[in-house]
Amino acid sequence: MDTYLETERLVLRRFTADDADLLTELDSDPAVMRYLSGGDPTPPEVIRERHLPNILAGYEKWNGDLGLFAAHEKDGGAFIGWFILRPEAEGPLDEVELGYRLRQSAWGKGYATEGSRALLGKAFTELGVRVVWAETMSVNRGSRNVMEKLGMTLAEAIPVPSDMMAVEGSEHGGVRYEITEEQWKQR
Repeated sequence: MDTYLETERLVLRRFTADDADLLTELDSDPAVMRYLSGGDPTPPEVIRERHLPNILAGYEKWNGDLGLFAAHEKDGGAFIGWFILRPEAEGPLDEVELGYRLRQSAWGKGYATEGSRALLGKAFTELGVRVVWAETMSVNRGSRNVMEKLGMTLAEAIPVPSDMMAVEGSEHGGVRYEITEEQWKQR
């Protein structure tokens, strides 16, 4: 396994071309996709033909330092989902997005906070990042709680993309949280 980062209970690694089934299974759970697509699964061909090639291209673009990373439990090796640490497509490399998508079986165990905290540390100590941001729907209290535990602060309310207007809670909009290197060091 090409380890990218380890925490007490998790191993994060780069995805490979053989991981389409893991992504398909994750995105087929209506509860996982609730605030992303209203519960609709991502079609397997979209994952194989678009998502996975984009993930792999991201490693090339950012020298393997930034991108989407598969998360596995150290104890037993079960795939629990993914974490993301990457800039916007044409954005500056010192402003990166933090995110995660975890299997239901991994919810409520502190994995989102643990993996995200490790990524913040890597971003601010090794990668020269100045600010990390994360976005979610206003009604996604679970994700907002993780962001707040990490010391991220609410930066602004944001509109929900037009293709997500049918998603439950979309009428309440979204939120963007941020943390700067300076704020992180003070924690």
